[in-house]
Amino acid sequence: MRLHYHPASTCSRRVLMTAHDLEIELDLVPVNLFKGEQNAPEFLQLNPNHRVPVLEHDGWVLWESCAIMQYLADLVPGQTLYPGEPRGRADVNRWLFWCGQSFMPGIGILNWENSIKSLAGMGAPDPVEVARAEQGVTEAANILEAHLGHRQWICDSGLSLADLAIAAPLADQHRAKFPVTHLPNLQRWFMQVQALDAWKQTAAQAL
Repeated sequence: MRLHYHPASTCSRRVLMTAHDLEIELDLVPVNLFKGEQNAPEFLQLNPNHRVPVLEHDGWVLWESCAIMQYLADLVPGQTLYPGEPRGRADVNRWLFWCGQSFMPGIGILNWENSIKSLAGMGAPDPVEVARAEQGVTEAANILEAHLGHRQWICDSGLSLADLAIAAPLADQHRAKFPVTHLPNLQRWFMQVQALDAWKQTAAQAL
């Protein structure tokens, strides 16, 4: 299996963590986003959305990080990251969808405005965009904070794809100034994720 990825991409990292936990070996193909390699015609044949990660498996192509995570889990009999029981699986799906719809939009904006923009030499953060994103992230993070009040992991089944997907972007919480560092339950849970070997072995490295 081949994974087109960028090592600093949090969407790529959630897939790498999943593969590590499942003991799936991936042939890694770096895509340098800062050089615009995601816009190359050959890459657009794999993913017309200009985004990483992209998985190739026996001539079949799959994009969208959470879909890749689910696919990898389904390849491994007996794995526990993605329960086979309907309610357990629905619970994980719920939080994966929540991550994409409620959490990541604001996270992506803050990461761009407070971090990537300066790295790319594209000017100062837009205060209007930052304020809008902070409101969205705060609302979503407060939901997660309350949910984690009496839980070790996000889902009742234990460590799951939901934990890996939601934790991945929090690697940038300080640099991108996410309004989450004051939330005790979220930070306690995030420390647990950071203690996982899958987290430690997928730390971003510059291209």
